[in-house]
Amino acid sequence: MAQRYGGKFSPDGATTDKADTKPGPFLNAKRSRTGVRVNLLFLAPLPLIWKAFTSSPVSMGLYLLALGTLMLAAWLTREGIVAQEAYDARKVARRPALPRKMAGSLLTGLGLGVAGMAGFGMVEAVIFTIVGILLHSLAFGVDPLRNKGVDGVDLHQTDRVARAVDEAEKHLTAMSDAIKRAGDRKMERRVEDFQKTARDLFRTIEDDPRDLTSARKYLSVYLKGARDATAKFADVYSRNQSAEAREGYAALLDDLEQNFAARTQKLLLNDHSDLTIEIDVLRERLQREGIRNDA
Repeated sequence: MAQRYGGKFSPDGATTDKADTKPGPFLNAKRSRTGVRVNLLFLAPLPLIWKAFTSSPVSMGLYLLALGTLMLAAWLTREGIVAQEAYDARKVARRPALPRKMAGSLLTGLGLGVAGMAGFGMVEAVIFTIVGILLHSLAFGVDPLRNKGVDGVDLHQTDRVARAVDEAEKHLTAMSDAIKRAGDRKMERRVEDFQKTARDLFRTIEDDPRDLTSARKYLSVYLKGARDATAKFADVYSRNQSAEAREGYAALLDDLEQNFAARTQKLLLNDHSDLTIEIDVLRERLQREGIRNDA
């Protein structure tokens, strides 16, 4: 379905300076590492199709097995890179349950070994397997092997935060998927702005997992409601392009964004108060020890 251009100077574009100065959803964004190298992993095994159907039945089976193994290795590698990018972006995160990149290395070696057995022999297959595992590991690295938390906070708290943020991210992803059905690029950008504000709250909680208790409703109840409202709006707007529904949904996003930003600011102020208390307590202890600050 055709979409109207939604740029700055379009009829429904932003008309206030506030829209121009507001940080976009791609502020501090980093380029994904799932690029050309990963795509080549899907393309490189394709010549095995030709080899398979120009060989004997036994060799054909081995070549097709090698093809499937290498394709699975490529998919696991891509998913492992995506998981590591999410891990690196967070200050509190659990290690991946399945080390996908390492599994991709093993399957790459296995796939090359099977292809080598079909085309050459056992010795060559062993060499291909070892070389494939080493080259894949050097090219893409290994998966994170430990949980990442905050010093001074127990593992139970960091694990609770990691689970809560994972669940909240699922709600944001569902919002992105739902709003695309509406076919309104301006509202898609509006959802991205709200997601940026919500992720600011996530990062604040990760800095101090003790804040999870006071912000839990924002990560579960409110985000779940936002997800459901987005799905409902997309269904209604895609059918009848209701201006009333659009205005109501936009007003809801405004309220949500303001409340999330206010909660983030409050948590930051509480952190500042905690720091002030720690400094005052330490100074009192130093004074009891006979140490004075001449200043």
